[in-house]
Amino acid sequence: MPVHVTSEIGLLRAVLVHTPGPELLAVTPSNREDYLYDDIIDVESAEREHRRFVAILERFAKVHYVRDLLAEVLVESSVRDLLVRETTDVVPFGPLASKIGARPPDEIVQMLIEGEEEEPGPLAQALNESGYMLPPLPNLFFTRDTAMAIGDHVMIGSMRYGVRWSEELIMKALFLHHPVLANKGILYDGAAERRSNYTLEGGDVHPLRADTLLLGFSERSSPAAIDHLTELVFAHTPVTDVIVVVMPKEHTAIHLDMIFTQIDRDLCAVYPPHFVGAERLAILHRHKGHRQMKEMPNIFAALQAVGLPMEPVFCGGTRRIVQEREQWASGCNFIAVRPGVILSYTRNEGTLEELEKMGFTLVPAVSFLTGQERIRDDQRAVITFEGGELVRGGGGPRCMTMPLWRDDPWD
Repeated sequence: MPVHVTSEIGLLRAVLVHTPGPELLAVTPSNREDYLYDDIIDVESAEREHRRFVAILERFAKVHYVRDLLAEVLVESSVRDLLVRETTDVVPFGPLASKIGARPPDEIVQMLIEGEEEEPGPLAQALNESGYMLPPLPNLFFTRDTAMAIGDHVMIGSMRYGVRWSEELIMKALFLHHPVLANKGILYDGAAERRSNYTLEGGDVHPLRADTLLLGFSERSSPAAIDHLTELVFAHTPVTDVIVVVMPKEHTAIHLDMIFTQIDRDLCAVYPPHFVGAERLAILHRHKGHRQMKEMPNIFAALQAVGLPMEPVFCGGTRRIVQEREQWASGCNFIAVRPGVILSYTRNEGTLEELEKMGFTLVPAVSFLTGQERIRDDQRAVITFEGGELVRGGGGPRCMTMPLWRDDPWD
């Protein structure tokens, strides 16, 4: 099944994930900021939570794993040699190239994802110090950041921080060479983009309809890259309208999907202070054929203008204290498996109560997976799962999924 994604809510048919594993062990209190972490994750608990999350996804879609697909493409020596060469360009270390290339594909995959520790010398041994000649990729389980589908094309993220650059190379190799991920071409190649003012990450890229793209100008995605992507989608895809949310310079809102996600044809989950009232963010709209962007009164007016009216569901309800706590815990971050059926962390109770008011039925993961509770075709539902460790990584269900194929929900 080739790549095809024109919305955030269409029936999910195929998705790409990565289960977090030993690479998380590299994150310690002393280096967590270098790896873009606010906290330390218990690996065993995170793996267990992610397996439950994937088990839910498998009831709706074909689930592909980064590890499996990467091992399959690395069987080809030309692909292996290119990926090794590009990786050692990002992480310069002469002996590393021959060390990687001499290993079988599954060991190369392990090395690329989990890293390769240096052999400690006498001083390092005496000081009990250790380091990596090839750093691990503890953020890889947020597959949405480094690869996105826009229609039948793919965009490879241009990551803001160098610690994630190797992820771009892995995703590029997959979408160029694996037949399961066939597409009409890489529209934006972040793996080849090294200009400091050109950064673009998938949490800020939201296809709403075949002709409409919603983007976040955040700390992770720059104006130059957004302008470049806009020109590309206008030239090579059916997109005619681009809406840009000018994000706050806050650590709590690194991507648009941390404060906004669409959850049904006429509903979106939002962090209220950024979209309602005096603190609301600036919203810009550009139509194909126009060089200038038009400032809109708010996100809802912008969506109305392109024929996508949406009503908000408030993350955390109406109390600011709860809103802030649940936004921090990815309370706005959902993955829709079809219109009106979404996956959520169990912990964000205020947000879940607001969803109930909008007609959503709360379905615990265990009840859904055992068949104790079923979701009708005409029913709105939230399937909830425990994510107390996963959320420590700074993301939610949307971040952990890279949709490969969705049905068009407007047909």
